[in-house]
Amino acid sequence: MNYFSTRDTRRDVGVSAAQAIKQGLAGDGGLFVPETLPALTKEFLSELCRDDYATRAAKVMKLFLEDYTYEELLEDCQKAYAPESFRGGAAPLHKVEDGLYSLEMWHVPTAAFKDMALQIMPRLLSRALKKTGEERTALILVATSGDTGKAALEGYRDIDQIKMIVFYPVDGVSRVQKLQMATQEGDNVRVLAIRGNFDDAQTGVKKIFGDAAVAERLDKGGYLLSSANSINWGRLLPQIVYYVSAWCDLTASGDLKDGETFNVCVPTGNFGNIFAAYLARCMGLPIGKLICASNKNHVLTDFLQTGTYDRNRPFHLTMSPSMDILISSNLERLLYFTAGSAATADYMAQLNKNGCYTVDAATKAEIDRVFVGYFADENDTAATIHKVWENNHYLSDTHTAVALSCADKYMTETGDRAPMVVASTASPYKFANDVYRAVACKDATDELAALDELSALTGVEITYPLAGLASRTVRFKDVIDADGMTDSVYETLGL
Repeated sequence: MNYFSTRDTRRDVGVSAAQAIKQGLAGDGGLFVPETLPALTKEFLSELCRDDYATRAAKVMKLFLEDYTYEELLEDCQKAYAPESFRGGAAPLHKVEDGLYSLEMWHVPTAAFKDMALQIMPRLLSRALKKTGEERTALILVATSGDTGKAALEGYRDIDQIKMIVFYPVDGVSRVQKLQMATQEGDNVRVLAIRGNFDDAQTGVKKIFGDAAVAERLDKGGYLLSSANSINWGRLLPQIVYYVSAWCDLTASGDLKDGETFNVCVPTGNFGNIFAAYLARCMGLPIGKLICASNKNHVLTDFLQTGTYDRNRPFHLTMSPSMDILISSNLERLLYFTAGSAATADYMAQLNKNGCYTVDAATKAEIDRVFVGYFADENDTAATIHKVWENNHYLSDTHTAVALSCADKYMTETGDRAPMVVASTASPYKFANDVYRAVACKDATDELAALDELSALTGVEITYPLAGLASRTVRFKDVIDADGMTDSVYETLGL
């Protein structure tokens, strides 16, 4: 199977899966997409129900990665999703109440769902370098709004032939997220805070990728650029598995009958997680509606309701910082599948020039057939955390609460009672201060003390990767201007 850019209208020269994963971003600035979407047949899905998560992942990814052997993928998945790292299981379903399920993707090394892809992605990249005969060192650049950075650092640390630099907004992540990154171990990693927001970091990384002079200088120094953000196909592909696995578990438990569909609600800012669910649906997974849940920065909600994407708006720092995003990169892939490459290239050019674009009526209708958008503001989010704890004795983080709020709004407004799977993307202890405030209706002593105080209040054990965080040694303290990101790359590599 070949891969093409979302902006390539010719489709005359594709790249292999290994090349797409190694390269990360297409040469024209577009994102790689597969030439076809394989089908999830009824027989294939039934077989997956008998498998563990690692085997499910290997079988699903093999449909797309034809230049990897099944044996290679199974070996890598078994290492990536090993029980000692995924102590609570890989993406278990928790029944919150009848018809409402939380897909918990945070029983993982960094307590956030990004590990579900970023534990396997380094292994895919390592093999890609060998399969393509690459002798240079891969330089991974990551822009993060909180969780991707730590997950990438943990996944790639001390991996041969790879160096990594993570950029995050200095005031745009929680203290727990900041400490997780600042205390990261590994000789091949560096973490830099930038003065600005996530979009500034993401734009800076994309600018570096698109600069031929940077590529030339890195090449002379023995480096090539790659990415661990969800713009990389190797990061997006493993996310399809979450939803396939959720269907398997719903079916096995009898909560989903043969021929029934289920809905999925995803808290998202960059659109990668929910786009993976869309691909699973296109492949034949019986998903009905995809509910896109946004926070106060509801650029995606507005787009889904109006057809106009407009990043020219105030930027808000919220209690769900991983969703504090105004430029949703993976939305480009949805445009490709619904509008085609020519229109996608035009929309992206408009976004780059004017900060906005409006899709045509046919594209809007196709998106409406699958997606619906809602948002939860700060009051909604806090109230949902409190209500779900009081009514269901279920403790949710701030991002999951956004999704739970939006799922409730959707079900109330439409009357749709199909089983609802909510993507639970982080441990409540990643954002213990806000969760404690919502549950207890008072402030914790401070942001780090909130972990112990929340556990004492609820009796819910602190997620293992976060225990003892305050006592770890801080390694990374540098703060730079967003326009200094390129120079910081050169300085890190000694170029």
